[in-house]
Amino acid sequence: MAVKEYKKLKYVIEYPLGYEEGKHYPVLLHIHGAGGRGNDISIIENHFVLRILREKKESRFIVVSPQCYADTWFEIFEQLIEFTAFIRDESYTDKERFYLAGSSMGGYTTWQMAMTRPEWFAAIIPVCGGGMYWNAARLKNVPVWAHHGLLDPVVKVEESIKMVNAVNAAGGNAKLSVYEKVQHNSWENAFSNEDVYEWMLSHKKVQ
Repeated sequence: MAVKEYKKLKYVIEYPLGYEEGKHYPVLLHIHGAGGRGNDISIIENHFVLRILREKKESRFIVVSPQCYADTWFEIFEQLIEFTAFIRDESYTDKERFYLAGSSMGGYTTWQMAMTRPEWFAAIIPVCGGGMYWNAARLKNVPVWAHHGLLDPVVKVEESIKMVNAVNAAGGNAKLSVYEKVQHNSWENAFSNEDVYEWMLSHKKVQ
């Protein structure tokens, strides 16, 4: 793991076991929720997603997780787009296997980022988020696996339902996992599930 910075945006990069310089890897860009905001990068280093992947000894892809120094990602959304383009163009990135995931505030950002640049992502995993469902047709060529807790009091499950239904109504490929006894922390269910990574890596974006 390493901590780096791109134009004021600090980020954590988690390399897979056996990482080799010069080799292209699938890359998962992970967008944290409101709890990760600020300037304490250790919050990101110890985020659930990165910790669970370390425990799994994941060796198939690189995880990149930037830290929002503003109040919301949307305040610095143009910078996040620029950062995403930078990571996508890095020498280690396999552009055919560039993925996006995020939870809560990061779930909203995942939906919006993918609708803004649908041509970039091979698949997305928005967790306990939502978005502009009337714009979801832009995702008709981006596989989506959304996740949400049925009892979520912070972001209602209907937010994910509306987005997934809108993508599918436009001819897209979106599915939703709803966790019946789970509140807002559905990211624990989502990112603990090995099937999520298998599904993610099964998709490629033909360049």
